[in-house]
Amino acid sequence: MNLPLSLPNLLTSLRILLIPVLVLCFYLFPLDVRYLASALIFSIASLTDWADGYLARRMGQMTPFGEFLDPVADKLLVAVALILLVEAHASALLAIPALVIVGREIVVSALREWMSKYSDQRGVRVSFVAKVKTGFQMTAIIVLLAQGPDLTAPLVILGYLLLYVAAGLTLWSMYQYLLIAWPDLSSGMKKEN
Repeated sequence: MNLPLSLPNLLTSLRILLIPVLVLCFYLFPLDVRYLASALIFSIASLTDWADGYLARRMGQMTPFGEFLDPVADKLLVAVALILLVEAHASALLAIPALVIVGREIVVSALREWMSKYSDQRGVRVSFVAKVKTGFQMTAIIVLLAQGPDLTAPLVILGYLLLYVAAGLTLWSMYQYLLIAWPDLSSGMKKEN
């Protein structure tokens, strides 16, 4: 298998490689450095998300492989970080927005796959709301990873608030995608030519 090597694709691959590093850091580092180190690793991985897309467009290196791998890397990184946070916080207050965010990713991924096969709207671009949601989501996860599960700490409360805003935007962006697909979803499956 010959993978298309480019700086953007390497940055996306780095994001995936940082996921097990994040998990190991979260569980193996001593408590006094675990949270800040995890937040730093997640921050670096998050920066690669911005950098790979920017560089791919700027350098004219957008590839089908990169278009496939980038959202996979994003979803894996966020899902793993949320799982770590839910386990550390052991709170329904955190589990609810985490479930909304992960559930939305599953629904939208399935919807995009369905649309690519059966819909006239085959290429649905990422909406502005989805981009704003990502900003809130990444910031919330960084703040929560950095602080640990102290529900009285002002930054933890801020992290929770940001995560709830991200969950609300998550539902709104999912609604936008469903709205675009609804004409095809409601008319039944189209017959293949």
